[in-house]
Amino acid sequence: MRIADTAPIRDPDAARAFLDRLEREARRLETPCGAGAMVWRLWGGGPALVLLHGGAGSWRHWARNIRAAAQSHTVIAPDLPGLGDSAPAPHPVGAEAIASILARGLDIVLGGEEPYDLAGFSFGAVIAGLLAGNASSRVRSLTLIGAGGLGPPSRSVPLERVRDKSGAERTLAHRTNLARLMLFDPAAIDALAVAIQEENSKRARLVSGAMWISPVLREVLPRLRTPVYGVWGEHEMADRPLLDLRVALLREARPDVRIEIVERAGHWVFFEAAETFNAILSRILAG
Repeated sequence: MRIADTAPIRDPDAARAFLDRLEREARRLETPCGAGAMVWRLWGGGPALVLLHGGAGSWRHWARNIRAAAQSHTVIAPDLPGLGDSAPAPHPVGAEAIASILARGLDIVLGGEEPYDLAGFSFGAVIAGLLAGNASSRVRSLTLIGAGGLGPPSRSVPLERVRDKSGAERTLAHRTNLARLMLFDPAAIDALAVAIQEENSKRARLVSGAMWISPVLREVLPRLRTPVYGVWGEHEMADRPLLDLRVALLREARPDVRIEIVERAGHWVFFEAAETFNAILSRILAG
């Protein structure tokens, strides 16, 4: 793995170049999605690992993890419907409908009944759980990162408007939102984090907040036969008791869940603590 994958990138041009290189390394596929296409990117080779990004995100959420995982796996990172480069899902839009589009697309991408490991972040964790519910016999492991879909307690974070801003004012708004919602350590808000936030936000058309705060994931987990793992940054919530309550909700649904709490990291834990997360995921994938 290249050092640049986990080391801070302070220069905006270097950050954009890093993302461009990573995208050029990918194999791009498209599957049906509403009136358009759902876009998938694949790296590496070996057993399949599917990574689902968070709300208002794209495959770029995984920029610091892809190459590490691709050393041993075929990394499959789609843009979820209405986000990134993927077309919106047809109405009515809901978590179950998005998971169904994803399941049909994944059958095409994998070319059959191939098993896969599955990880989802935030809103992507909701979709990952529903996807596993549709294909439980094929999913080797389910890793839920900063998971939504557990019901209250949730949190309401005020965010700065971005789309009416430009230049330095827009960059400052991105930095403010990353500090409030995604990352714990101000030093983690580097040029790469800002570049990813910019690319994701300007492509986001799906509003996923209602799906994040619903209990839909908690409801599907008890019937899964798949091993389940939970990963959070210790500063995921406003205070530790709130995080402990969310962990308890996951344990209530899956008493056998294995939990990892990563110190000095926020919601976007696999970006902020990439080396630690990559090691955790490697252990999960090793079974």
